[in-house]
Amino acid sequence: MLVEPAGARNVGSVARLCANFGMDQLRLVAPRCDPLSAEARQMAVHGVAHLERAQIYPNLATALADCRRVVAATGRLEGPPLALRSPGEALAWLLAPEGRAPGEPPIVDGAALVFGREDRGLSNDELLQAGCLLHIPAAAAYPSLNLSHAVAVALHHLWTLRHQVHVQGQDLDRQHFDSLRLGSPRPESHRPESHRPESQTPLAQRGAIESALADAEALLLEVGFLHPHTAHARMAKLRALLQRAQLTENDLALLRGMVCQLRWASRRNVPAEQDP
Repeated sequence: MLVEPAGARNVGSVARLCANFGMDQLRLVAPRCDPLSAEARQMAVHGVAHLERAQIYPNLATALADCRRVVAATGRLEGPPLALRSPGEALAWLLAPEGRAPGEPPIVDGAALVFGREDRGLSNDELLQAGCLLHIPAAAAYPSLNLSHAVAVALHHLWTLRHQVHVQGQDLDRQHFDSLRLGSPRPESHRPESHRPESQTPLAQRGAIESALADAEALLLEVGFLHPHTAHARMAKLRALLQRAQLTENDLALLRGMVCQLRWASRRNVPAEQDP
């Protein structure tokens, strides 16, 4: 997924990379170039079909609405809203084995790998729509990568992970994903099955999370916990907290139920206490 790409040649190169590494979908968010231009087609070579069927969205939230696992790439080392992960860590999390029997090849349905603008990458608000941030380490003297080069590095890592699991017939290490979900180092030994997180429950879709956050923000404004001039900053902190928690569908249902009940309680007429 490319957010506001400005260079048609970059878009074409990424389409070629999608063909190289077996990616089925290319999504473009408000592109600032013509993805079907002659330049783009020239760079795509045998990946032109990916250009022609690329889906275009007006904003990132809409593009991610049906996704459950989102990895966003960033070159920023200072002040990221979530912890930075290496390509191997971030992409292993993207391929986490939810609802998949041991030995089955990893699937990427409902998963998204997001790259930002060539000149300024992704904003903090956009990064907070991801569950994991990917950072590609490079020489300190010149760490900035060309967009298509960054995509190439990430897709090669992703292809290698998928290929290794498929060829070896081994399930990806669930304990590793559990440790990433909790934001803690990978433990040396496996915990008993009964004490593991509820990793079989699918993560919530981004569209459902955004809807729940909008609902919660409206309630918090209504009861006075948020104020219009500070709501955005405080909701950003709440987003970061929830992203670190990696909300499942069950988690989100619980939160929505709490918001619904709190709204009901705040609006009912409670008679004033009578003096004795």
